[in-house]
Amino acid sequence: MSSEFHLTAGAAGEGSYVLDIDPERAGWGYSSLRVLELPPGGRHAFATGESEWIVLPLSGGCTVLTDGGEVFELAGRESVFSGVTDFAYVPRDAQVQIASGAGGRFALTGARCERRLPARYGAAADVPVELRGSGSCSRQVNNFAAAAPAGADAGYGFACDRLIAVEVLTPGGNWSSYPPHKHDECRPGEESELEEIYYFEIEPAHGTDGVGYQRVTSSGRGRGTEVLAEVRSGDAVLIPDGWHGPSIAAPGHTMYYLNVMAGPGAERQWLICDHPDHGWIRGTWPDQPVDPRLPLYEAPVGDLR
Repeated sequence: MSSEFHLTAGAAGEGSYVLDIDPERAGWGYSSLRVLELPPGGRHAFATGESEWIVLPLSGGCTVLTDGGEVFELAGRESVFSGVTDFAYVPRDAQVQIASGAGGRFALTGARCERRLPARYGAAADVPVELRGSGSCSRQVNNFAAAAPAGADAGYGFACDRLIAVEVLTPGGNWSSYPPHKHDECRPGEESELEEIYYFEIEPAHGTDGVGYQRVTSSGRGRGTEVLAEVRSGDAVLIPDGWHGPSIAAPGHTMYYLNVMAGPGAERQWLICDHPDHGWIRGTWPDQPVDPRLPLYEAPVGDLR
């Protein structure tokens, strides 16, 4: 049922990338995600084309250079389970090189866009870490490139033209992306139309790699997306439309996923609609404590270049 939308680790790699999802491969208009692995001393050059990109270390650190002369030193992190990372934003219509003395793995989150914004550095210390939900629905969200929530001032967050990207960490046994929600149609003030990619990593424990589970159900729009997938480290799930959630972490294994979103809306907004059968669960959260295992981390880690 899910083969079109569930891409297992290694199944969607190309060239230098172990994962390479662009609008053509996904069958949509805006969102992209690449995962680059570099050996010690490795270098990789790419053209941004008509998309804006964020270079986000998953493990290790790197130097990002642009043809405009900008140089960004990213301290990075040991893994996605060890700390928040710094990152670099590079604009459309640019040439970029990534170099890593110690080697590492790097996510490139992208979105087709119209405006050419300046290349910039994002400090780990400036990434808002949010605890969302409560009880068995508790999770941690690293809002490194989140869109402004309703009512936020004009200076909120990291400026992109269309790209929205966050990291979510779900302790073992918990559900996240819950209640199921969607953002597949434009309803001003209520819902924004956004394509979405989920990229997963599962924290090993007791000598086992671990698994998680992802559900998407059709909302009756678009491609009628249906997914019921057992996900492992390196897997990705494409969500062009539909109610997505829950994302379930197996007991004993923290689940990480990177969300990449973009869409056709004139404003960069993340407005969601809860599934009518499950939205009531939000009303139970104020009476439950947040999972005491959270936050998994808050402070940036040391320089891993």
